[in-house]
Amino acid sequence: MEKDTKGVSLLRSDPKKAIVKLSLPMMVALIVQALYNLVDSIWVAGLGPEALAGIGLFFPIFMIILAFSGGIGVGASSVISRKIGEKNKQQADSAATYSITLALIFGVLVTIGAFPILGSILKLTGATGKTLELAMRYSRIILIGITLLMFNNVVNGILRGEGDTKRSMHAITLGAVLNIFLDPLFIYTFGWGIDGAAYATVISIAASTLLMANWLFFKRNTYVSISFKHLQEGKKIIADILRVGIPTSLGQIIMSTSNFILNRFIIVAGGDVGVAIFTSAWRIINFGTIPLMGIANAVTSVTGAAYGERNAKKLESAYLFAIKFGLTIGLCTMALIFLFASKIAFIFTYSESASVLFDDLVKALKVLSFFIPTVPFGMFTSAMFQGIGHGIKSLAVSILRTVVLHIFFSWLFVFVLNLGLKGVWWGMLCGNIVAEAVTFAWGIMTSKNLRRNFGAETSKAMVQCNN
Repeated sequence: MEKDTKGVSLLRSDPKKAIVKLSLPMMVALIVQALYNLVDSIWVAGLGPEALAGIGLFFPIFMIILAFSGGIGVGASSVISRKIGEKNKQQADSAATYSITLALIFGVLVTIGAFPILGSILKLTGATGKTLELAMRYSRIILIGITLLMFNNVVNGILRGEGDTKRSMHAITLGAVLNIFLDPLFIYTFGWGIDGAAYATVISIAASTLLMANWLFFKRNTYVSISFKHLQEGKKIIADILRVGIPTSLGQIIMSTSNFILNRFIIVAGGDVGVAIFTSAWRIINFGTIPLMGIANAVTSVTGAAYGERNAKKLESAYLFAIKFGLTIGLCTMALIFLFASKIAFIFTYSESASVLFDDLVKALKVLSFFIPTVPFGMFTSAMFQGIGHGIKSLAVSILRTVVLHIFFSWLFVFVLNLGLKGVWWGMLCGNIVAEAVTFAWGIMTSKNLRRNFGAETSKAMVQCNN
C-alpha cells in the first residue's frame, strides 16, 4: 500500500508551493556544506602549503567520483518523482533499490581499482616529495569512505525524489557540522595532521550514512521501500536512471574541465596574478549561486512528478515559477556583490603581498556579479530536462554553456579583441547570456511540445473509452 508522506503530498500539490518548500531546506544544506569546505581548507592550511597542495592534488579525482555518484542520485530522483506522479509505488521502490545497488557496486569498484594506480595518477600532476607523500596519505584514507559517500549521494537523490528535502538537509548538515568539529580535534589536538583531516571526513560521511540507513532500513518511514523481493523491470529502470545520471555526471566533469582551459586564457592575459584574481572572484560567484542549486533540485523533483501525472500545465507552472523565484534571488545576490565588491575584495587582499590584487579583484567581482541572475534560465531548464528524463538535453546545455560559449567568447575577447584580463570576465558573462537565452527558448519549446503530446494522449484515451 502507498504511504501518505508529506513529501509525496507536496509533490502532488500546488507546484509553486512545492518549489519553495522543497528549495529552502536544500539551500540551507548546501550553504552549510560550502561553509564546511571553507573551514576545512582553513584548518588544513595551518599545516603548511604542502598539506593544502596535497589535498588540492586529490581534489580533481575526488570531483570526478562525486560527479558519477551525484549523477546516479539525480537519475534516481528523476525516476522516483516520475513514478510518484504516475502513482506507481512499486516501480519507485525498484528505482530506489537499483540506484543504491549501483552506488554500492560503483563505490567498491572505485575503491579496489583506485588503490593500485593512485600513486601513478597523482604523479601525473608533477607532484613530488612531501606534497606527493601527503596527497597519497590523504587520498588513501578518503578512498576507504568512497562507498559510503556513493551511498549518501544516491540516498539524498532518493529523498529529493520523494519530496523529503528536510531529511536530506538533516543528513548533509550532520556530516558537515560534525566534520567542522572533528577537524581541529584530529588535526591538532590528536596531532594526526593531514591524516586527521581525512579521518574526520570519513567519520562524518559514516555518521550521515548511519542516519540515512536508519530511515531506510530500520524505521522504514520513507515513501520508498528498499527491497529485493518485488523488483520490477530491472533493465528498463536501470536504463532510465542512467539515461539521466550519466549525462548529468558528464556535464559536471565537462564544467570542471572547461575551467582548465579558462585558466590558460587567464595566464596569457594576466599571469599568476590573473589566476589569483579569478580563483578569488569565482569562489564568491559560486557561493552566490548556492541558493539557485537548491531550487534546481526542487525543479527536478516537481517537474518529474508533473511529467509522471502527464500534467503539462503543472510542469510549465513549476518551471516558470522557479525561474522567477531564482531570478529574484539572483538579482538580490548580484546587487549585494556589486555594492560591496570592495569589502569582499578586502577579505582576499588584506595582507600587504596580496594588496596588489585589490583593484582588479573589485572590477572582476562587479562584472561577474551580473553572471548570477542569468544562471536560473539555464540551470533550471537543465533541471527540468533531468526531471522529465531527457538527460542528453541536460548534457547539451552544459556543453553549450561551458565549452562552446564561455570558452569561445573568452577567446574572442582576449585573443582577438585584446581586452586582456577583463576580456575573460566579459567573455564568460556574454557567453552565459547567449547560452541561457538559447537554453530557455529550448525549455519553453519542450514544455509546449509536452502540452501538445499530453493533450493528444488524453484525446486518444477518451476516444478509446467511448468506443
